[in-house]
Amino acid sequence: MASSNFSADIATWAERTKRRMEEVANLSAQRLAGAIVEATPVASGELVNSFRVSVPPRQSRDAEGSNEGQPVDLAGLGVPLGGMIHMGFTAPHAAAVEYGKDGQAGQGMVRLAARQWPDIVERAARDSAD
Repeated sequence: MASSNFSADIATWAERTKRRMEEVANLSAQRLAGAIVEATPVASGELVNSFRVSVPPRQSRDAEGSNEGQPVDLAGLGVPLGGMIHMGFTAPHAAAVEYGKDGQAGQGMVRLAARQWPDIVERAARDSAD
């Protein structure tokens, strides 16, 4: 009898751990997207409003409409643990703003946010434990 309880306890722990890992991954991705948007200059709003997140359709749990991208809301994408999330800008001048052009320095909004990734994940793991 003790072994069946032990097996059930292990299965429960494994499922809880998987859910927490998914929560940390999704929260981290949301925070990364938020950091990119926050660092994006807002002259006319076109660039910041062109930021999208999407997943390849075959990786999404709910592939309907997921390939077209959405504003920064990862909740509806249905990304499985270990899945891929695409983030980027659709505005044609995004690369010029990121890297600079014609002697003007780039803003580096994506690169600066990417450098924060280890801290973002650490904070998400800490926050999900609460």
